[in-house]
Amino acid sequence: MISFECDYNNGAHPQVLQKLIDTNSEISLTYGFDRWSQKAREKIRAACECPNADVYFLQGGTQANAVVIDSLIRSFEGVVCAETAHINVHEAGAVEAAGHRVIALESNEGKLNADVLERYMQVYLHDESREHVPQPGMVYITFPTEMGTLYTAQEIEAVYDICRRHALPLFIDGARLGYGLAASPDITLPWLAQHCDAFYIGGTKCGALCGEAVVFTNRQVATPRGFFSNVKRHGALSAKGRLAGVQFDALFTINPESKQLLYLELSRHAITMATRLKEVLSDAGFPFYIDSPTNQQFVIIPNDLVTRLKKNVDFTIWQPYDDRSMLCRFVTSWATTDDDINYLRGILNRE
Repeated sequence: MISFECDYNNGAHPQVLQKLIDTNSEISLTYGFDRWSQKAREKIRAACECPNADVYFLQGGTQANAVVIDSLIRSFEGVVCAETAHINVHEAGAVEAAGHRVIALESNEGKLNADVLERYMQVYLHDESREHVPQPGMVYITFPTEMGTLYTAQEIEAVYDICRRHALPLFIDGARLGYGLAASPDITLPWLAQHCDAFYIGGTKCGALCGEAVVFTNRQVATPRGFFSNVKRHGALSAKGRLAGVQFDALFTINPESKQLLYLELSRHAITMATRLKEVLSDAGFPFYIDSPTNQQFVIIPNDLVTRLKKNVDFTIWQPYDDRSMLCRFVTSWATTDDDINYLRGILNRE
């Protein structure tokens, strides 16, 4: 049995585990004030070329989204996003549980289009009863999107221009950020840090046991006052903050041989595996639902074959496509091997 079900169903990269083992017997400060967390913050600022950034470590993506959004906007404000956005479809109403409306707009291949955003803002601004509705307080996008697609640099620039024009912070969900950067031809970590007000670097899906690094760029919008306290208020403050700090210290260490960050090396491996996965799925004759350059691949599979494949391969049934087939998701990760891909090819060849 092999798994292409998601990119967080394995443990941690050996170098991350080794760092945890090597530091295990040392005593440190708590709540993220330990020396490894401080080192990791410095390395992240350097990698982002954003020396004034504030960096906080949280344990998971839903925590990061809920706390950042609740911190950036006022109680009567909502967050604007694509209808397919993670906070709208896969977080069990976590943002709305804090009292903020998720204002979902139509999307194109999982992306929020700048023209759609501007049209929404014009309708809102010209509505004479706008004080009676949830007010747009910020904009949220994911990179990559929920459908595995990527914004181009031009598309993010267009969205950010509208955000600045209307004084709306732009927050980028980076749960799979490494995979997006590895697949993107025109977006780097420093570029991203220059074109948003907050984002996070996902560790859970890219080599860590758990952990996300929230980055406030302090360009257009300052780090929210009392953010640390709001993290605790949400029950998201880890007493052993070193757990995330040690892992990000390892992930943002440069490999002396490749001259690359471990985080980006792992991400590129996943994209290499995704390219091979795409070839295997294509050779099997499965039509692709969407053209994804990242580690998530969506294909349409007949119902009877889905049942048979599930006996040997773990993947996600996303939704019914029609009466005879299902839309299914296959995902690679930093831990996917050539043997995994070859095993899947063998299974599909037999089918």
